[in-house]
Amino acid sequence: MTRTEALLALNLIPQIGPLRARRLIAACGSPEQVLAASAADLAGLEGVSPALAQAVAGWQAHTDLEGELAKIQERGLTLLTGDDPLYPPLLRGIHDAPLLLYVWGRLESRDHRAIGVVGSRRATLYGLNAAKRLSYQIAYAGYTVISGLARGIDTAAHEAALAAQGRTIAVIGSGLGRLYPPENQALAERIAANGAVLSEYAVERIADKQTFPYRNRVVAGWCSGLLVAEAPERSGALITAQQAVEQGRTVYAVPGPIDKPGSAGCNRLIQQGAKLVMDGADILEDLGSLLPDPTPRATTPVASTAPATLSLDEQILLAAFSGTEVHIDSLIRDSGLTAATVNVCLMRLEMKRLVRPLPGRYYTRYDTASGA
Repeated sequence: MTRTEALLALNLIPQIGPLRARRLIAACGSPEQVLAASAADLAGLEGVSPALAQAVAGWQAHTDLEGELAKIQERGLTLLTGDDPLYPPLLRGIHDAPLLLYVWGRLESRDHRAIGVVGSRRATLYGLNAAKRLSYQIAYAGYTVISGLARGIDTAAHEAALAAQGRTIAVIGSGLGRLYPPENQALAERIAANGAVLSEYAVERIADKQTFPYRNRVVAGWCSGLLVAEAPERSGALITAQQAVEQGRTVYAVPGPIDKPGSAGCNRLIQQGAKLVMDGADILEDLGSLLPDPTPRATTPVASTAPATLSLDEQILLAAFSGTEVHIDSLIRDSGLTAATVNVCLMRLEMKRLVRPLPGRYYTRYDTASGA
């Protein structure tokens, strides 16, 4: 058994998490020795109850290591442990860092420079536009955008990073074989092709109300700073923000109208010391004083409104606008482009201020919009 296989076996034991696993490894000397120890030997260790000792000593009876390894190989996944140089140093430093991560896609060393983007699943058009704009700018500047693949703000953040041809990472609260939400399967495939989708859970683990908050600590721990694009006062995004504060990360928040419940959480974060953000440059300039050796792209202007050269797909999509308000389904049909291509092109055209979104997944060109 290799060290990675031993760590995987420990990760599969329901009764222990990263903290207990590391204490056992420290006491026994290695993950392989933990699995080889008898219940009596384990029960003699400080903080190990007889029930836990029995669970660890009898790990083969209630875990299927060979089956899990087969699922990993079948899906083309890899395992990232704390010993791997691609394991993010900031994440490695939190007290309950994942013992290992399942990786769908490919990580790169530049992913160590990441900014988390989180927010409401029931996002408003205002919140979605803010998440798109800021995530596009962050990714264009060379930072990896990390989020949770959830509906709403997370989805907008990932899509914007992809549209910027940047890096993005999704950390999910289920196993990679039980992707949640299921409607984001196509988005997850695009992320895996240009970044990575990660989980610390067994391949077939189903998401539940405990896995999501636990997942959030990975997003908060991985990033150099965390942006909350939109959130009500009771929100999982605020839990992530609190975790980021506890882990010593800078929290950024997009302000919103004081009479809108969806903005109350962000406004409260700003009251409590989060940095108010109106543009991606606000974050980049702030982190530039904290992160050494910024990439050349980080100094590139990110808020230009001048139209850039359009790709062929973008030209085709603009030509498909047949009225002042066009639904995305009509754009897909009339342009002949795939849904994924249309989504990416719309994001890029938004950043170039050639189109803007409307409620209900309608879009309009700036040159045909009333008052634009």
